[in-house]
Amino acid sequence: MARLKFLMSLLMQENPYQQQHASTARQIAGERGVDLEVFFANNDAITQSEQLLKAIQAPKDSRPDGIICAPVGTVLSQVAHAAVARGIGWAVLNREVDYLTALRQGSQVPVFAVSSNHESIGTIQGRQIAALLPDGGLVLYILGPTTNSIAQRRLNAILAAKPDNIEIRTLIGDWTEASGYRAVSRWLQLRTSHDRPVGVLAAQNDDMALGARRAFEEKIGAHEKDRWQGLAYVGCDCCPGAGRDWVDRGLFTSSVINPPTGGVALDMMIRAIQTKAQPQESTTLPAKSYPEIDRLEPNPLYRPQLQSTRNTGIHVAPALNSAAARGVGAPGAKP
Repeated sequence: MARLKFLMSLLMQENPYQQQHASTARQIAGERGVDLEVFFANNDAITQSEQLLKAIQAPKDSRPDGIICAPVGTVLSQVAHAAVARGIGWAVLNREVDYLTALRQGSQVPVFAVSSNHESIGTIQGRQIAALLPDGGLVLYILGPTTNSIAQRRLNAILAAKPDNIEIRTLIGDWTEASGYRAVSRWLQLRTSHDRPVGVLAAQNDDMALGARRAFEEKIGAHEKDRWQGLAYVGCDCCPGAGRDWVDRGLFTSSVINPPTGGVALDMMIRAIQTKAQPQESTTLPAKSYPEIDRLEPNPLYRPQLQSTRNTGIHVAPALNSAAARGVGAPGAKP
């Protein structure tokens, strides 16, 4: 029997969470004796579509047996149909898509999705914020791209989980550190950024939280440093060598362990092809707070001045682009 070969298409190589998808999948490939090629789309939807179509339209002997894809922009419905029509398995990572059920009907190849529990991630961040701001306060929350359903699902969950005495104002990023930096840099230029102290800077991934932290460090003048001493940083993904390390070093107060789905999806794809059995349509992996929520404590330096006792409003800032860099602790965790 010919050696199985697979293609994995991921967002961007510099992102630690995307790197985890690749590394766990490569480990599975080595253990199961299959070939795996990993493409990164540089966070560009057109590049990703071109890479995938080139592989799908290749001569039959060169085509992969299955594609595992984390969509950058659209959910790639047409690309998925083209793959399955040519006998190529299709798996979607961390994205809600509406075409899987129809695509699975009559398909001779595996078609399925593996995702993090994005509602759980938002809920955990809401509970972390509640632990850090027991008396209420203002939170800046950096979202992923508004075109991505993940961002909205996590936002809805955090809004449902937070106490009424906490207000969330949103900024928009694109999962990169540079976008977190630019979002906060732009916000700090607004007059309203100086009206009330911010208690927590939270982001939907660790890279954007790190960029935001760097912006506060670089853009705040010496005469304003004291009013930002109570700022806690909350991220998500918690990858070894990245977000987990940033929490351990005190750069972040907390993060959310978001297990990589790439290796799980590849293992499911291999088993499905070998057994000729369609896997379940959707598999969800659990998230976990890091550190545990009961270890989080409020920072005594933060004072929610002029904070109302009830505020469920949400303010959305304009979308921002990205550029590059990396910088560097944070209050909140018990030893």
